[in-house]
This record gives sequence, structure tokens and C-alpha cells, in this order.
Amino acid sequence: MTQDLRTRITDALKEAMKAKDAARLGTLRLINAAIKDQDIALRVDGKSVGDPEILAILGKMVKQRQESARAYEEGGRLELAERELAEVKVIEDFLPAQLSDTEAEAAVDAAIKDVGAESIRDMGRVMGVLKGKYTGQMDFGAVGPMVKTRLG
Repeated sequence: MTQDLRTRITDALKEAMKAKDAARLGTLRLINAAIKDQDIALRVDGKSVGDPEILAILGKMVKQRQESARAYEEGGRLELAERELAEVKVIEDFLPAQLSDTEAEAAVDAAIKDVGAESIRDMGRVMGVLKGKYTGQMDFGAVGPMVKTRLG
């Protein structure tokens, strides 16, 4: 049986503490804090954060760090860019493998077919299906225009 993401993250946190890996430990604590923030936000509705929400949180964290690294590189702050990219590697340990371009195109085509999408007005439904199945496995910023092209 596979462990849920929350358990995997907690186990990795304990391992990083034992190994005295300060950089990894710091990133894992940031992940835990983001998950707890989401837990608190959802508690009002009586819900808790599951794997799909954790994948979305991790995907958002990766995107933020990649943008920060790009900004640091442009500003000539390479040591800060390297730190951001090191955090990305830690976070990506918990994300499923990214789909290749070919796999992403096939997933988009399948989602369009599943939904029966015929025009750009169906884009939201198609994206909803993709986010439900492939959160953490594809860059939805890149997939959006692909869906738009196919429906447009």
C-alpha cells in the first residue's frame, strides 16, 4: 500500500532531522506549514487537505521558487537562485513524474473527448478534468493555450 503524501512528508522531515540536513529540513518545514495553512482554511467547512490539495500546494510552491530563481538570476544573485532551485528539487521529490509533451497532448485530447467539448466555452470543463487527473504532473499554464488552440 502506498503512503499518503502527508505521511511521506512527515517521514522525510524526521529523516532530515536525524541526518541534520538543514537545507532539506527547512524546505520540508515550509511544505508542512503550507499544508497546515490550507488545513486551517478548510477547517471552517469541516474538510481536511488530501493528496490532490497537497499536490496543488506543492505545484504552486515549485512555480513560486522557479519564478524567484529566475528573478535572482536576472539580478545576478546566483547564490540565492541556487538556494531556490535546491528547494525545488526537495519539493519535486513528492510530486509525481511530469508528463512529456506528447503525453500532455494525449491527455488534453482525451479530456476534450471525455467532456464532449466542442468550443472555447467548454474550456473550463476540460481544464477541470485535467486538474482532477493530472495535478502535479503537468504545467497548466502551458496546457491552457494547448486546450484553447484545440477548441478555438
